[in-house]
Amino acid sequence: MYRGYDISYLAEKKTFLDTAYLLLNKSLPTEEELAQFDLEMKKRSFVHEGMKKLFDSFPDNAHPMAILSAGVSALSTFYFDHLDIDTPEEYMEMANRIVAKIPTIAAFSYRYSQGLPIIYPDLKKGFTENFLYMLRGYPHHHIDLKQIEVKALDTIFTLHADHEQNASTTTVRNIASTHAHPYAAISGGIGALWGRAHGGANESVIRQLEMIGSVDRVDEFIARAKDKDDPFRLMGFGHRVYKNFDPRATTLKKIRNELMGQLNIDSELVEVANKIEKIALEDDYFISRGLYPNIDFYSGLILQALKIPKEMFAVIFVIGRTPGWIAQWIELKEQPTIKIARPRQLYLGPDDRTPKK
Repeated sequence: MYRGYDISYLAEKKTFLDTAYLLLNKSLPTEEELAQFDLEMKKRSFVHEGMKKLFDSFPDNAHPMAILSAGVSALSTFYFDHLDIDTPEEYMEMANRIVAKIPTIAAFSYRYSQGLPIIYPDLKKGFTENFLYMLRGYPHHHIDLKQIEVKALDTIFTLHADHEQNASTTTVRNIASTHAHPYAAISGGIGALWGRAHGGANESVIRQLEMIGSVDRVDEFIARAKDKDDPFRLMGFGHRVYKNFDPRATTLKKIRNELMGQLNIDSELVEVANKIEKIALEDDYFISRGLYPNIDFYSGLILQALKIPKEMFAVIFVIGRTPGWIAQWIELKEQPTIKIARPRQLYLGPDDRTPKK
């Protein structure tokens, strides 16, 4: 649920911009408010030209997440006044700015990592379509984006927008509690999200499917997953919060099937995934342990179908999660008093070992 709305409703009936507005403003936008918010996103989507020097300093094979984290941190130097903001109007200006610029920095990060010319935002395109355009496009060349592609990615953004106190959200709030710059907090969240156990999980799903390689080998790996003495674990199954089917996965499964049908995707990778999914949904071993396909299992396949490189999977997660992180930051700032985060720790080492006189 996002502020009282079921995410399946938001994912199927609303757009990611609706959802971002809801998280930031605590209510869904009217048509007029959404149009104004969309215009605001377009106007703020461009980044300072001085940022190009930062991108130029990275090696060609730099991971997009590393560039993205550095780029967002660098934004704090261009908007240093956001360090001391105290009014709702200032909060929203900061929030709109970072939500609008993250996709541009993300696209630039990928283009620079591949040695490709950067593509500037197109003010005629919507939020999600514009990101795909900046990722895939070439100068002076029209690209044809199918509506189902835009809808699929928009749905992924929506389903990733917030998810209680996960590792990256907690990181953002911990950093924010020190009164650091909000973009420094977001940069820290990106670092936490980069981990394979968090935002990198859907990339791990695809890499594992590639490792299995053929439907003929699925049974072998299912047997290994059941063997308690084998360290192998199926990626994309089970969740620390959901002990039955991940509700986000239910929505993404529908989108995946529609996307595969309209794009006529029929690959060995999809066949491997389908066989694993079928076994897991029928096998008592998986059912009794609540090991159902989760959001990472389906989102990885969707992003693969959208021709988004694996190293960009976690970046996609960042774009979706940014409104949630900022909403959490605002919630923290709105508290009457903010105490610095300081978890307690129990020392289990030796007692006093100082030499006695």
